[in-house]
Amino acid sequence: MSSDTTSKAKPSHSLPRQISRQDDAIIEATWAYYHDGLNQSDIATRLGVSRASVVNYLTEARKREYVRITLDSEVFLNHELSVRLKRVYGLAAALVVPSDPTGQAGSTERVARATADWLPQLLEPGDRLGIAWGETLYRVAEVAPHLSINDVTVVQLVGSRAAGLGYAAEVCSATIARHFGASCINLHVPLIVSNSDLAAQLCAEPDIAEQLQAVNDCNKVLFACGTVGDNSHIARTRILDLASLAAHRKQGAAGVICARLIDHNGKPIPTEVDDRMIGVTLDQMRNKEMGLLVASGPERVTGAKASILGGYATHLVTCSNTAQLLLE
Repeated sequence: MSSDTTSKAKPSHSLPRQISRQDDAIIEATWAYYHDGLNQSDIATRLGVSRASVVNYLTEARKREYVRITLDSEVFLNHELSVRLKRVYGLAAALVVPSDPTGQAGSTERVARATADWLPQLLEPGDRLGIAWGETLYRVAEVAPHLSINDVTVVQLVGSRAAGLGYAAEVCSATIARHFGASCINLHVPLIVSNSDLAAQLCAEPDIAEQLQAVNDCNKVLFACGTVGDNSHIARTRILDLASLAAHRKQGAAGVICARLIDHNGKPIPTEVDDRMIGVTLDQMRNKEMGLLVASGPERVTGAKASILGGYATHLVTCSNTAQLLLE
C-alpha cells in the first residue's frame, strides 16, 4: 500500500487566503500520520486534541483529497485467478480484487476504484480513450485520481441520453478527462433520434462528422457490458421497451455494449433502434489496442463472457467471486 500526500487534485472548495487553525491541524495530522508514521494517539498528544479529533482530521483530509491511498496493481494482476482468466480467455491482463464480504455493492465499489487506479498506467501519450456510459463507468470516473497525463484525448462514445443520477455519457467522459487533465471530445447529439433519415442527416453535419471520426479513431476504450433484464440500464433509459427486450432475449441477447445488443458469442443482435442511434458501432468497438472491461456481480458474468468472446475486451477488472463464475 502506498500513500500520496502530494496529490494533484485540488480541494473540493476554495481555501481562504489565510489557512484556519483547524485546516492547519488537518494538514499537520495528515503529514504526521502518512509521512512521519505516527499513530493516532501520538498525533493527538502532539496536537493537544482527542484521538477522535485526529480521526476526524484524517477523514477530512481524504475527503479533500489531500491524500489518496492506492494499492499496487501488480499484486492483483498476479493473483491466481488473474493468471487463470488470462489463460482461459486469452486476455492481455486481468485485475482481480477480493470481493467485499459485506455484499455485492461493496464489491462493485472495489472494482470501480481498482479500475480508476489502474487506468492511468494503461495510457500513453497520443492515446485516444473512448468512454462508454452507465452507472459503473460513472463511478469509475468519480473515483479516478487527479493527475496529469500528457497528450491523451478522452472521447465520448455514444450520444446523449437522459439517465438517472448523472450517468449520462457526457458526464462520464468529461469527468474522466477533467481528472486526468486530458482533452475531451464530446459527441453533441442525442443517442437516439426519431427516424433513420434524421440520424443520417445529423451524422453528415461537419461538426458531428468530425466528432464521429474521433470516435472511430479511438485506440483504447473503457466500457462495461450491461444486462438485458427488465431492470437493466437499457430498459430504464427506455432505449428498448420491455416487450422488445423479451423478444431479443429469445433471440439470444446476452449483453449490451454502448446500447447495442450482443449474443452469447459477442455477435451483434440487430434491434429496431440501431439505424436511429448515433454513436460507436460494435464493429468499431472490436479489436482495439485496449478494450478495458469492468465487470462485477453474478448478473454481469454472461455479458462479460460474451464481450471477451466477441473480441471487445483485451483487459478485465473484476472481483474474485465474479472471476470464479467466469471460470466455471
